[in-house]
Amino acid sequence: MLVYRLSGGRVFGRLGKAPILLLHHVGRKSGKERVSPILYLADGDDLVVVGSKGGTDKHPAWFHNLMAAPETTVEVGREKRRVRPRLAGDEERDALWPRLDAIYPPFADYRRHAGDREIPIVVLEPA
Repeated sequence: MLVYRLSGGRVFGRLGKAPILLLHHVGRKSGKERVSPILYLADGDDLVVVGSKGGTDKHPAWFHNLMAAPETTVEVGREKRRVRPRLAGDEERDALWPRLDAIYPPFADYRRHAGDREIPIVVLEPA
């Protein structure tokens, strides 16, 4: 994360076509402040993140922490933004998956491997 921050996201700011942001979140049980690098899709003023956890059968810890908080901060390059997380609705998910798959094709494999778990899509709206 240090290199990401020092370079303004030019280094370690992408994984293939997918850009990366730094998501700040607080452990809902521990209360510890954490920062996680997450792939995202820009959708107008919103940022879209996926709780894939590589297609495992559990949601990532950051997802649970994020859903427990009304607002948080993300770093996109050198910019810090306050955001409000919300789960994408069914129609919105259907529209977002092709765009998400286009920037990071493994998402399609993750959905197949996740079994019965619906991989959450979180929309980060400006706060």
